[in-house]
Amino acid sequence: MMDQWEEISEEEEEEEQQLSDQSVLPTGSQDQLEDEEKPTQAQEVNSGDEWDTDLETDNATNEKQCLSCAELYLQACWWTGSVPVSSFRRHLGEASLNLNHYGVGPLGAKALAIVLQNDIVVTNLELEDNGLGAEGARYMVEMLQTNISIQSLNLSNNQLHLEGAHIISKMLLDNYYIKSLKLSATNVGIEVLNLSWNHLRMGGAVALSAGLKVNSTLKQLQLSWNGFGHIEAESLGQALKQNSTLVLLDLSSNSIDDQAATLLCQGLAANDTLRVLKLSHNPLTNIGALTLLKTITNNMKSAVEEIDISTVFVCEAFVELLEKARQGRPALDVRHSAMSSVTRNSSALQIFQKFLEERNESILDFFQALDKEGTTKVSTAAFRKAVKAANIPLDQRQLEWLIRMFDKKCTATIIYRLVCELVYVGSL
Repeated sequence: MMDQWEEISEEEEEEEQQLSDQSVLPTGSQDQLEDEEKPTQAQEVNSGDEWDTDLETDNATNEKQCLSCAELYLQACWWTGSVPVSSFRRHLGEASLNLNHYGVGPLGAKALAIVLQNDIVVTNLELEDNGLGAEGARYMVEMLQTNISIQSLNLSNNQLHLEGAHIISKMLLDNYYIKSLKLSATNVGIEVLNLSWNHLRMGGAVALSAGLKVNSTLKQLQLSWNGFGHIEAESLGQALKQNSTLVLLDLSSNSIDDQAATLLCQGLAANDTLRVLKLSHNPLTNIGALTLLKTITNNMKSAVEEIDISTVFVCEAFVELLEKARQGRPALDVRHSAMSSVTRNSSALQIFQKFLEERNESILDFFQALDKEGTTKVSTAAFRKAVKAANIPLDQRQLEWLIRMFDKKCTATIIYRLVCELVYVGSL
């Protein structure tokens, strides 16, 4: 492992020996120490439920206050049976502590955790490629329960696997201080992550989004009942721009309003893998629902097939856009709510077409019969009168809605050639 660890100079070795002789070892005579069996790494790893293990050594509680950080670190290394990392001592007092690629291991992580749990100087901790495993992650998480200064943590390439990923995710639930978390190549194999009902704090959500950007396996992410709002929606939106594996995102029962939905749409506009999006029981209105649907329909590569906004009451414009979207994407299923009047109005065109089909007429035939001069134009007043005269089963609101559809610019004139073309291609 010496090719990974930085070589300790002779001067440092002498200094460490002096510290070990003076204060590192627990209180007692040398003869007593020789009789005591020093814990080995194997014994530490197999010593019961290590998740509940206190990071304090037996003597650290009383002695820690009178020890320097360097002395405390060497004592912790002795107690855990780990090899000291000289770089740690050389960078004491610095805000950024870079221990990448030093082969720290699980017990080395425990020694570091003992020293860092009450540290107020280090804000950035780099531990990439150190073979921490799930056990080392446990020690880091336990340390972060009391440390309030560390804001950036790099645990990439540490073979955390599924157990380690769950440990980290639990830490995110209660940590207010972590703003940046690097987890690349650490969560191999995770496909479903459920963090519902956990009230994730802002820092946890941001860190989670950072992990989502580099994740290569996660397929389902469930985040309901977490109080997510604007900041969290923006973070997830940015993550969706880069993520290429997620197929289900559940954000139901949060605080995502129209503005937050717009921020989330920044990611949906570029994402081409997400298929299911759940947003029910959020303070969304028809405005947010329209933004969401427009974003998905405008993204030609979007894979979205199911959207749950079942608690949002939409208007006619939404229903119209949804019908158009379904013509190009027959599998698209959007669960929404609508007033009976909205549903009734949106069916006016189908009622009009069905009535003419039963008379073996087309929409073009109907308008041409009204256009005596062949101008391809008919006044809205003439169209209204003709519909009523033909006893087409449309109530007054449906008729006015249909006129608005045909005369979108409100010119009191229907250019029926354009109307027929739009109906034919299914764009009306």
